[in-house]
Amino acid sequence: MDDFFNNWVVQVRKGVLEHRVLRTLAAQERYGYEMVREMASIPGLSLSEGTLYPLMSRLRLNGLVTSRLEESSSGPARKYYSLTPEGRRTLAAMDQFLGAMNRNAGQTGAGGNP
Repeated sequence: MDDFFNNWVVQVRKGVLEHRVLRTLAAQERYGYEMVREMASIPGLSLSEGTLYPLMSRLRLNGLVTSRLEESSSGPARKYYSLTPEGRRTLAAMDQFLGAMNRNAGQTGAGGNP
């Protein structure tokens, strides 16, 4: 069971991370390290830069986010990410799916009984 459960956790975490990143960017654009710090405080989602940047690259290649570089007075230039219109549509679809999934999570079978 441990191998199966561990694999399941990895898969669930991937989906939750993608949703959480898009949700974070829905409010305002953010730079990478800012997102890492913010998500590090969420139990089960502790995110490293080594996980975030490949994820951001994949989201960018899929047209869900854009990025821009901005010089920083306190160190190297920062890469800021923001949602595209497609990213907002995808986030809305994810929210709708997760909402329905959560509402129905306790139901099984045709009669809807747990």
